[in-house]
Amino acid sequence: MIKIALLASGNGSNAEAIIKHFANHPNIKIVCFSDNEDAKALGRAKNLDIEAIYLPFEQNFEYFSQNSFDLYVLAGYMRVLPQNVLDLGTFINIHPSLLPAFKGKDAIKQAYKHGVKVTGVTVHYVSKEVDGGKIIAQTPVMIEEDMNFAELEEKIHEVEHQFYPLIIESLLYDKIVDFLPQKSGCNCKSGDKGCGGKCGH
Repeated sequence: MIKIALLASGNGSNAEAIIKHFANHPNIKIVCFSDNEDAKALGRAKNLDIEAIYLPFEQNFEYFSQNSFDLYVLAGYMRVLPQNVLDLGTFINIHPSLLPAFKGKDAIKQAYKHGVKVTGVTVHYVSKEVDGGKIIAQTPVMIEEDMNFAELEEKIHEVEHQFYPLIIESLLYDKIVDFLPQKSGCNCKSGDKGCGGKCGH
């Protein structure tokens, strides 16, 4: 049995996407943790029949030193983990930019205000330096000329929800994955040019 610890502080949309992705993997057990007792992530996990635990930040080392996991997945976890916790296993995180560009908070807004044509999503190992760990995988997101900030934010989140579970799967099973973002709500078929290729087909 492969055990995954999902760490989330807030809304938990990435956590939910990961849980749903692995729902049909009987050899994987996911437990969701949050440092925020009122985090929506805990409710999302419970609704999907996943064990959900409120774990105060200060208790991470004590808990995880006694309860080990094969992979620790940060999904909107808003605290900087100390080295003694990171030494307990493999920790990964997702960040809404093409690191090393636009580290830290509000990365999507940073990219949008900066006027870049391409931003993206990065999955990386967690280190003491915020968003400074070794990069595992990245995928670009184009910022179209007429795109407003809300549209870019939505597009980034869509890509995150598709990309992160696939990269986790590639790490767990040591396999290469192909990633083409699928635009939600697009019903075109491969080879159909009706959507202008925006769905990734």
